[in-house]
Amino acid sequence: MMGGGRPVIVLNQNTKRESGRKVQVQNINAGKMIADVIRTCLGPRSMLKMLMDPMGGIVMTNDGNAILREITVQHPAAKHMIEIARTQDEEVGDGTTSVVILAGEMLAVAEQFLEAKMHPIVVIQAYRQALEDALEVLNNDLSIKLDLNDESKMVDVIRSCIGTKFLGQYGDLACKIALQAVKTITVESGGNVEVDVKKWARIEKVPGGAIEDCCVLDGVMFNKDVTHPRMKRRIEKPRVILLDCPLEFKKGESQTDVEISGETDFSKMLELEEEHVKAQCTDLIALKPDVVITEKGVSDLAQHFLSKADISVIRRVRKSDNNRIARASGATIASRTDELKEEDVGTGVGLFEIKKIGDEYFTFLTGCTDPKACTVLLRGPSKDLLNEVERNLQDALAVARNLRLSSAVVPGGGAVEMAVSQALQEKAKSITGVKQWPYTALAQALEVIPRTLAQNCGGNIIRLLTSLRAKHAAGNKMFGVNGESGELADMLELKIWEPLVVKQQVYKTAVETAVLLLRIDDIVSGSKKMRDDTGAGAMPTEESMMQ
Repeated sequence: MMGGGRPVIVLNQNTKRESGRKVQVQNINAGKMIADVIRTCLGPRSMLKMLMDPMGGIVMTNDGNAILREITVQHPAAKHMIEIARTQDEEVGDGTTSVVILAGEMLAVAEQFLEAKMHPIVVIQAYRQALEDALEVLNNDLSIKLDLNDESKMVDVIRSCIGTKFLGQYGDLACKIALQAVKTITVESGGNVEVDVKKWARIEKVPGGAIEDCCVLDGVMFNKDVTHPRMKRRIEKPRVILLDCPLEFKKGESQTDVEISGETDFSKMLELEEEHVKAQCTDLIALKPDVVITEKGVSDLAQHFLSKADISVIRRVRKSDNNRIARASGATIASRTDELKEEDVGTGVGLFEIKKIGDEYFTFLTGCTDPKACTVLLRGPSKDLLNEVERNLQDALAVARNLRLSSAVVPGGGAVEMAVSQALQEKAKSITGVKQWPYTALAQALEVIPRTLAQNCGGNIIRLLTSLRAKHAAGNKMFGVNGESGELADMLELKIWEPLVVKQQVYKTAVETAVLLLRIDDIVSGSKKMRDDTGAGAMPTEESMMQ
């Protein structure tokens, strides 16, 4: 900076500052590059990406969020693009690829206006207005309410979600699993519907067997065996007690010193420990349980007393598993054995059984009368394949949950994007002033979805998009791109549907991201040490961004 003819250095000499047009172009290019990484992952003919982490593990997937999660980037704008895929995945569980491609395209179309010296705020206002109008068109003109009792319609929506994934070839199986799991864990109370997939539906992956062996259990399973070989491994209609306290003498938290004066004192101490454990076991045996499950440890002495009473014991169960068992069996988790009552015992389980699958023992609590928790058992030839199946199933479960909470759907296959684009371009004619151009550009940016779908299955893009525009102009709003063949098709006949909440979230997130990145006009990166290599200052380094 110049002050009275002499330069005044305000920033540290090691600090790099970039501002103005250069930063905006950098941000737009970073956004476009991230979008290009996963562009080929959209649609049923999408390609897989193989990613290797530093530890040598591999991830093979076409799930946008899973790919971007594994990529390490330095540019802050690129980091933000990766963040939106994660947000989309957590919020609605689907549409992660679409949201990144759309956000990248919205940034790309804004570049021409910045070059023409249009102020970013004008572009942003036009974008925000276009978003409001797009959401209005989605809600009022394009969405269709589904009947939640009609299972075939629900299956159609879930199938079109996983049709683009690896699990697409096992469509019926995946749809059945997702619907059954969500139906099991749905709880309605006082008009509120609660569907917590993460908490109550656990996905257990067991390598071996075929993918067709995957199923939803009417209860729960976990990777544990009984603590003593003499205990029963199969009990019908068991009485279950759940604890989160140890069945052993409590050790001191820190180092404990005990001073013994008489020779009998040591044996007295041991007796006290034994009596404490015996009292705990007596409390349990009084309630005549068949199975005792605890989150903490079980001493050898407690195992001896309980196995004599013909009770099977499982120890060190995860807290989350214990909560699921409580919900499935109707038992209450107790913190102290002396406070246990008859109503705390779970009687809702039909069969307690321990099976050996591969080299591991698994405990099954199945045949529950009203399980509000379940386990999805996944089988498959390899670990990498199982991980991909799990990611696909998470998406299917998320779609089933979204439908349960909001039953509105919109046509897929790029039909809804084309219809919204058409509506916005019509509306743009009524907008006066310079805002009309960015508004129209955003409408055209939406066409990137049908264009990418056509591109990924090798269709003739220009001819396809031209005829698709003509169909929508003639009022055929249900027409989109058939991702399998690369031809135009009526989405009603193909039964390709997407939940409305997913589409709304995609549009909101993509526009908000574009708006946020367009507002940035300055990047200050302070590096700890001077970089020797030339050109290193083009982008802020990761360590400099941390400061």
